[in-house]
Amino acid sequence: MSSSTNKLVASAKRVAAPAGAATTIALAAAFLFHYNGVHAAAGAAAPLDDSAVSSLTSLDSAVEAVAARVTPAVVNVAVTSTGSGEEQASAQDQDSQEGGLPPGLSQFFGQGRGGRRAPEQQQLQHGIGSGIIISPDGYIVTNNHVVDGAVQMKVTLNDRRVLTAKLVGADKLTDLAVIKVDAKGLPSIPWGDSSQLHPGQTVLAFGSPFGYFQFSVTRGIVSATNRPNPYSDDPRKPGGYIQTDAAINPGNSGGALVNAHGELVGINTFIISNSGSFAGAGFAIPSQIVRATAESIIKTGSAQHGYLGISMNDVTPDNASFFHLPDTNGAIVAQVSPDSPASQAGLKSGDVIVSLDGQKVANGSALQVAVSGIAPGNTIALGVIRDGSTQTVNLKVGSFHKDGEVASNDDSAPKSGKLGLAVADLDKDAREQLNIPSQVKGVAIQSVRPASPAEDAGLAAGDVILEVNRKPVSSAENFVSDVHANPAGKDLLLLVWSKGNASYRVIHPDQG
Repeated sequence: MSSSTNKLVASAKRVAAPAGAATTIALAAAFLFHYNGVHAAAGAAAPLDDSAVSSLTSLDSAVEAVAARVTPAVVNVAVTSTGSGEEQASAQDQDSQEGGLPPGLSQFFGQGRGGRRAPEQQQLQHGIGSGIIISPDGYIVTNNHVVDGAVQMKVTLNDRRVLTAKLVGADKLTDLAVIKVDAKGLPSIPWGDSSQLHPGQTVLAFGSPFGYFQFSVTRGIVSATNRPNPYSDDPRKPGGYIQTDAAINPGNSGGALVNAHGELVGINTFIISNSGSFAGAGFAIPSQIVRATAESIIKTGSAQHGYLGISMNDVTPDNASFFHLPDTNGAIVAQVSPDSPASQAGLKSGDVIVSLDGQKVANGSALQVAVSGIAPGNTIALGVIRDGSTQTVNLKVGSFHKDGEVASNDDSAPKSGKLGLAVADLDKDAREQLNIPSQVKGVAIQSVRPASPAEDAGLAAGDVILEVNRKPVSSAENFVSDVHANPAGKDLLLLVWSKGNASYRVIHPDQG
């Protein structure tokens, strides 16, 4: 007997009456039931008619139609893998934290087996994720982290067939992969346009939460769009994530996020949670990135990403006035890589990119996503504001490669800047100690006072200040003079080189 049944039996025994009183209690109960039953029946509320709940029933019908259309194209992906070194290190860290998560972020991969992973040898791991069929001849999109290191992949279709899949290609930069099964006439879903999504729109998430609940669907809304890249390991990874409150859990990785028309608008990829399970904030890679990446992989076997060779900041109310901007739209060029497409086209630090091929650029993340999806070799027209005047820069998009650079959006430092820092000339010894390239000109930050305006702006020892208020810094003495020349109470704009990338930082000086 099951434990739940035992509990029911135990409850029944506790309310059982002595044998001698059973008949009396039964008669009394029957009378009360009859008496109260008549009045209950007379006063019972009738079901609401169709006209009263027409909006809800219409919504139900619409959601059911979308689910029925999309579910046949959803697959369960079971992977046997060796795991990458990076994954094994991550697994060891998580084991040491007793299942804890990285601060604020959980990239998930539903495990098909319990227990800890051995830290000292590479063992086979079993994982379960999700995928979506994008063409009738068996091409399936999923996450790279689902299939990374796979030695075997089994795909379960909605009709319960289990097929062996092969890897067509994977792209770590976007965390996307394409796999293929040998089948024809499979159900697939059309592409949607993620750039047309707006907060509040209904979306459905499909996948296999926790690996076992295959072909599940949850409903929610678009909580936000164009969320920035949350990964701290590589600013070149494009952001633009769709945030949704449609429930996404471990095992949903690689599953579909669709709009009300049943179109694929995103691939579910990570959650932010303190527990490891859904906490109201799930994130999907927008179809604008997914489609370009998948089509490139299918055509060439690898992902081809466009790149400009710049790092950027978003325009904010704090920094807009320094660049003579009418509003807070656009992406500020903070650094231009030598011999890059941007450099060859004449882009400069301090330029503000406000449009791409006539389309408005909202911020650095949006530009980064758009450029990443442009095929290398294409020529684009950038609308640029330089020192208050508008001009057009025509640029031939380059091709990203492993050691190259793409347009990276570095806007993670808090904007909050006397400054609370000490600087020193960037001499030979300082360059060697801090590993600063010879082409980087400026002053090195020696120390930053805790809780100072400099710390609030994200400055740290070892960073290099290149400019103050759009003017190059040549020495520590020059830097101090520029800071003292700044009017009391007025913000400072610093161009700062840190860990290979330059970005603009606004500092609100202390008034004391």
